Amino acid sequence: MDFLISLSRQLKDSLRDLAPVVLVIGFFQFVVIRQPLSDSLAMVNLALGLVFVVVGLTFFIKGLELGLFPIGENLARAFVQKGSVAWLLLFAFALGFGSTVAEPALIAVAARASEVVSEGGLIASSNSAQQSFAFILRMVVAISVGTAVVVGVLRILKGWPLHLMIIGGYVLVLLLTLLAPNEIIGIAYDSGGVTTSTITVPLVTALGVGLATAIKGRNPMLDGFGLIAFASVMPIIFVLFLGIFGLNFIAGSA
Repeated sequence: MDFLISLSRQLKDSLRDLAPVVLVIGFFQFVVIRQPLSDSLAMVNLALGLVFVVVGLTFFIKGLELGLFPIGENLARAFVQKGSVAWLLLFAFALGFGSTVAEPALIAVAARASEVVSEGGLIASSNSAQQSFAFILRMVVAISVGTAVVVGVLRILKGWPLHLMIIGGYVLVLLLTLLAPNEIIGIAYDSGGVTTSTITVPLVTALGVGLATAIKGRNPMLDGFGLIAFASVMPIIFVLFLGIFGLNFIAGSA
């Protein structure tokens, strides 16, 4: 019974959160553009789509609360109690790598990027070359996020200042941007955004908060957050390095 009450509250929250988006789209569709939907089938599809989005968002957020956040925090505490830094870092890398590989947004962007890079003549135009580039891009981004989570965990363990590390990361991004091929710069910057999406964010956040809670002298508010920032900047750095040093190798192997 309590679960149903909680689920109904989350449904109301989802409706409230999506209402501004629906109002904005409706305003521009019917008032500014003045182009109503063409037929009744389009209206039905729109209504069904909204229902699916609301229901999906409700179950997704509820799933985070019930499963992903608790398991991430509990695992972090367990590794701290075990006292094995090596296993904790290995877990952090695996968590970042595994959650990023599964990101739907990254899969979509990698597939589209392979098409554009092929059209630009940087790799062969064959399907195999495009698939190879998309796979390599996903692996590079996944490795970068795994590395970012490891760096974030070390920051929590050692108490390193977050702002200095983030500033250093973006300074490196700017320097690499000057050296990277123009065709890869936009892909690199977008790679930093798509990694921090539906799967990676809750797991990595739960890990950070769990660690900061379990480690004596750490504040969950001050030290538990910041891993997502590393997971945003590190893929940009790695993909820019790929553009500088790896595109010729990929093109040759394709």
